Amino acid sequence: MKAVAFRDNLPVENEACLVDVELPMPVAQPHDLLVRVEAVSVNPVDTKIRRSGALLAGQPWRVPGWDGAGVVEAVGAAVTRFRPGDRVWYAGDLTRQGSNAQYQSVDARLVGRMPSSLGFAQAAALPLTAITAWELLFDRLQLRGAGGSLLVVGAAGGVGSILLQLARELTSLTLVATASRPQTAAWVRELGAHHVIDHTQPLARALRDAGIESVSHAVSLNHTDQHFAQLVEVLAPQGRLALIDDPAGPLDVLALKRKSLSLHWELMFTRSLYQTEDMAEQGALLDQVADMVDAGRIRSTVDAHFGAINAANLRRAHAMLESGKARGKIVLEGF
Repeated sequence: MKAVAFRDNLPVENEACLVDVELPMPVAQPHDLLVRVEAVSVNPVDTKIRRSGALLAGQPWRVPGWDGAGVVEAVGAAVTRFRPGDRVWYAGDLTRQGSNAQYQSVDARLVGRMPSSLGFAQAAALPLTAITAWELLFDRLQLRGAGGSLLVVGAAGGVGSILLQLARELTSLTLVATASRPQTAAWVRELGAHHVIDHTQPLARALRDAGIESVSHAVSLNHTDQHFAQLVEVLAPQGRLALIDDPAGPLDVLALKRKSLSLHWELMFTRSLYQTEDMAEQGALLDQVADMVDAGRIRSTVDAHFGAINAANLRRAHAMLESGKARGKIVLEGF
C-alpha cells in the first residue's frame, strides 16, 4: 500500500523528512478495524513525532497521522459496533502506525461514526481536536452545563476552534478568546467567542478593557510558559487552569497556592497509551460530536485543503503548522 513515512529526525525543509513509500497492508487484531483511509488532517503532534525521528519497534518506517476518516474494510473478531462499509473517523494511537497511509489498523474503541452530513475531508479535520477539547472541558475541568467564564489562550488553532463551539453549545460559560490578528479574531468570533482579546497585550489589562475583572476557568493551548504568570493573575480564587502544550521551562506552581487554583493537563492519547478501562469513551464522544455536526450545532474547522495525501503535500502542511500561522485545520484527501 502507499504511505507517507519518515525514518530520521530531519527538518521540514529537507525533502527526506517525509517520503512516499510502499508498505505491507496492516492486519486487524481482535479489537481493531481495518480502515481504508480517505482523508487526513495534520496536528502539532505530527510535526513533533517527525522531528523526534522515533520509530516503532521492529518497523523500518514510521507513518505519522493522528486524524483519519475513511471506510471500514474489515473488523476484528471482538468488534461489534462496526461492520465493513461503515464510514468512520478517529484520531488513533501513538503506539501504532498513523493515518498517512492507504490502510490503517485502529482500535475500534477509539473510533466513532462519521457525521453523515460531512465529506471525508471535512470530517478528518475534527477527531483529535474534538477529543482533546471534549476531554479538556468535561473530563479535566468538569464544565458540562456550567456557568462562569472561560479564557481560551490560542483559540484560533485546531483545538480552540472546536473547543469554542463545544463550550458555546454545552455550557453557559462566558467565552473569552485570545487572538492577535484581525483574521483570527474574526474566526474565533464566528465560532462562538463572546469577547476577543489580544494575547500580545497583558491579559489582565485586555480583560479589564473588555469589562472583565477575572475568569473562573482558563485553557492555555500554546506558549503556556509565556502566559503562566498572567493566567494566575487573571484567574479568580479557586479557579481552574488547563493546558495541553509542552512548556519550554518549569512552571511556578507555588504561584497557584494563594488563590487555591488547580492545574489540569490534557493529553488525548492517555487512554490508549495506558489501555484504560474507559478507552471506549473516545469512540462514544466522537459519536456525540457526529450527532452535533449532523444537527448543525458544530461545524468543521477546515481552513485549507492541501490536495492529495503524498509526501510533498504533507511537507507543506507540516511547514505551515511549524510556522505558527495555521488557523483551523489543514486537510488532505485521496492517494
